[in-house]
Amino acid sequence: MTRWLESDEQRVWRAFLAATQRVQEELDRQLQRDSGMPHTYYVVLAMLSEAEGRTLRMSDLAGRVNSSQSRLSHAVARLEERGWVRRAQCPRDKRGNLAILTDAGFAALKAAAPGHVEAVRQVLFDPLTPEQVRLLGEICTAVRDS
Repeated sequence: MTRWLESDEQRVWRAFLAATQRVQEELDRQLQRDSGMPHTYYVVLAMLSEAEGRTLRMSDLAGRVNSSQSRLSHAVARLEERGWVRRAQCPRDKRGNLAILTDAGFAALKAAAPGHVEAVRQVLFDPLTPEQVRLLGEICTAVRDS
């Protein structure tokens, strides 16, 4: 039996869809305009920058950026073309591949970060009260961990 959404759930669902789409579109627009990269590339560079040695197995990177391995592989290929990432074979597991953030990629990320952070503030955090920010964190964590 289908568990249809109640009217309040339907209202929240539609608001959630509209809000997440707006955040994604605004962040993508800002990064494309100011840094010439889509938000997806920024997230890949950011995850690599936070990793030890700026290096992650491709499978681990896919998990961190919430992407399929095939979609990630396409993005990493584009980042390789720009000289921002390089791939190498995993020395411990010859079947595994590593993604490595280059110095040029780190520089591109560093240049893009201030504008990106300001856009995140404007589109997500500035409209919220501190209590709403706390609740949003709890809600996102609960959904992510379910």
